This record gives sequence, structure tokens and C-alpha cells, in this order.
Amino acid sequence: MVGLSYAAVPLYRLYCQATGLGGTAGTGSDAERIERMEPVRDRLIRVTFNADTHASIQWNFKPQQSEIYVVPGETALAFYKAKNPTDKPVIGISTYNVVPFEAGQYFNKIQCFCFEEQRLNPQEEVDMPVFFYIDPEFAEDPKMAKVDLITLSYTFFEAKEGQKLPLPGYQ
Repeated sequence: MVGLSYAAVPLYRLYCQATGLGGTAGTGSDAERIERMEPVRDRLIRVTFNADTHASIQWNFKPQQSEIYVVPGETALAFYKAKNPTDKPVIGISTYNVVPFEAGQYFNKIQCFCFEEQRLNPQEEVDMPVFFYIDPEFAEDPKMAKVDLITLSYTFFEAKEGQKLPLPGYQ
């Protein structure tokens, strides 16, 4: 079970990146596209934030805001806070999802802390930013017509320093 816990993060990442499923947000790092986006001012969306930790990690992890309001085509910045209350360094790694799952294809993270190892020393506390936008095409999708609430949820797991898991199908 411990091995499966450690394997869950990279396997989940591979699955979601390959399929775009599971409420996984896209990576919207195309600066030119972001600069050209036209905000859809008549479509206000409430984005709420959730934070969880797996039993393998003893961190205190929470969003610094419970919600913000955004319009499609407009960038937004939110913060999470993580603290290692233990007396030893701990390395964590997070996964995330977007609910409703169908909105995940429109939720684009420009910068975030997900899928990257985060090392916190004993009693260390850090702010973790999430810079994102909702694609303006969200407002044109008939399946999103009644969606006015999106939840971004992160879960932190403990990772082992230097641990590299093989990708499925590779030696």
C-alpha cells in the first residue's frame, strides 16, 4: 500500500496529461494567447479552493482564500499555505483536480506548485501561488451554460528525496 501511495502521484499525472480526463486543468503558458484573450465580462464564475493531505504527510495545508470571482479570459492569482509542523524535513508532492470535471478542459494553470517536489524544513511555512485563467471558450460551450461554480482541489502526498519511479512501459 505504501508503494502504491508513492506511485499514485506520477501515474495519475501521466494518465491525466495523456487523456485530459479527471478534471485536470490545462497548462496555459502561451504568453501571446494570454495577451490576446478577450474577457467575457457578462459571465462571472465563482472559483472555490480545497486543500487535503494524504495520511502519509503531516503537513498543515490550506488555501489562503476560500473563493474568488473571475470571468473567462481573465487571469487570476490564488495562494495556498503549507507548513511542516514536524521536527524533520519533509518532501511533498501534490496532485489536483477541477470540479465539475467537464470544466477542467477550460481551467488553465499558468503557474502552480503541482507535480513538483516541495521540501519543507522543520517548522517551515511557505506560500504557494496558483496563477490561472478560464479559457474564454468556456462561455461558448453549451455544456457549461449552467456552470457558475468551479472548485480547484489539491492533495499533498509525502515523497522520498531522489525517488524516481519508472514510467509504465519503459525500463
